[in-house]
Amino acid sequence: MSESNIDLVVFGGLGDLAGRKLLPALYQIERAGLFAESIRVAIVAREDIETSGFLRYAEERLKASLPAEDWSDAVWARLGRRCSYLKIDFSNQKQFEVLSAWTLPSRVLIYYLATPPSLFGAISQHLQAAGCLDDNARIVLEKPIGHDLASSQAVNDTVGRYFSERNIYRIDHYLGKETVQNLLALRFANRLINSQWDNTCIDHVQITVAETIGIEGRWGYYDQVGQLRDMIQNHLLQLLCMVAMEPPNSFAADEIRAEKVKILRALSSSDRSKIEDQAIRGQYSAGWIEGEPVVGYTEEVGCSDAESDTETFVAIKAHIDNWRWSGVPFYLRTGKRLGEKVTQVVISYKNHPHAIFPDRKDTGMNRLVIRLQPNEGIQLEMASKKQSLKDRLSLEKRTLNLDFFDATGESRIPDAYERLLLEVFKGDQWLFVSREEIEASWIWCDRLIEAWHEQKVKVHGYSAGSSGPSKAEMLIERDNRAWFEE
Repeated sequence: MSESNIDLVVFGGLGDLAGRKLLPALYQIERAGLFAESIRVAIVAREDIETSGFLRYAEERLKASLPAEDWSDAVWARLGRRCSYLKIDFSNQKQFEVLSAWTLPSRVLIYYLATPPSLFGAISQHLQAAGCLDDNARIVLEKPIGHDLASSQAVNDTVGRYFSERNIYRIDHYLGKETVQNLLALRFANRLINSQWDNTCIDHVQITVAETIGIEGRWGYYDQVGQLRDMIQNHLLQLLCMVAMEPPNSFAADEIRAEKVKILRALSSSDRSKIEDQAIRGQYSAGWIEGEPVVGYTEEVGCSDAESDTETFVAIKAHIDNWRWSGVPFYLRTGKRLGEKVTQVVISYKNHPHAIFPDRKDTGMNRLVIRLQPNEGIQLEMASKKQSLKDRLSLEKRTLNLDFFDATGESRIPDAYERLLLEVFKGDQWLFVSREEIEASWIWCDRLIEAWHEQKVKVHGYSAGSSGPSKAEMLIERDNRAWFEE
């Protein structure tokens, strides 16, 4: 079947994810002219509104979130004509007959579940009972896929009863980012970079995902999860895999996923007796973000446990036990209510074994910084002779900068969800996470959480607006290294 023979069904279509990400992504795909004329979209939710009501809501959401220069009445009219609204209670199997009546024969149905994982199984079961599934039907699942290995296996087993693995698309939206995909080009299309990508040249790797936001009203959910499960298990480990994996034989989904699984399985288990020095937990207290006062974690709206020790910050020193990365530490850091919003991968190269320049400033000069946000791009720090008659062969650090926004001449960088939706339409899973990856990452995270509990690892406080707890600085400074700050 062709890509034009597609119907997209979004469950939870009036929720936050759909409003913030999916609707803008669909609009931008329409604006780019990448939708075939025959593609249809069904928005499914419990609210008692008709299609006209949904279109009014969607137009308001889009106008509020899109840049003014991106808005086009003509584009919105085209997208609106594709859309239907279906009122369905997800727990009521009989109401799925409404969806069955909407479907057409000989078309590929894509079910996007922008819902809590607790509904994945029920929705899948009701789709089958209503006759809305065939061998071509695809399902898109948002994280979290469980909260540990056992629960993730339960979710995957349930969905797997109704969909084959080749038709299950598990989203980690970081994989849809242009910069993350450019990691593949950087590593495997450039011999200069690829030849230096191992433990003979690289001293250490840093991966940072810092957020200025708090928990955004999700206290009840977040307190059961914490930052390790919410960010490390998926986003940061996926970034680590893209940095560390071996070259795949091709960019076929199975080839890329197989290499990522190898990395996840090679992640070493932390020494439990030293876990407090290798994996730091933190929790934000009241402070200031962008000049505005913010409350601490246990003062957030919805807090039901003023003594909660759930971590909102994690810093980890990890190792990959294979030939390429033996002896190279990977420092992972992520937290909420930090002073700056930034996502970056930093590759720090080893010093020369012998410094021949008079001021010995040829050390620590080479660093590759891959920025995912806020300004996507890649910069290479390198040594250059200082322009001076006074100094003889003095060095200074210079930066070669590739800014994706400036370099392309485009008015915008596509959002990750735009790319991911297009890949689902194509039936290509190369930017989606396999069941094996999820289970391998949960095995590693579960061991770490068990070690925290076994050793009664404390949560260190940090003020909102800071760079995290001081213990996280000590994690890297005891190795005579420092976190990279722009």
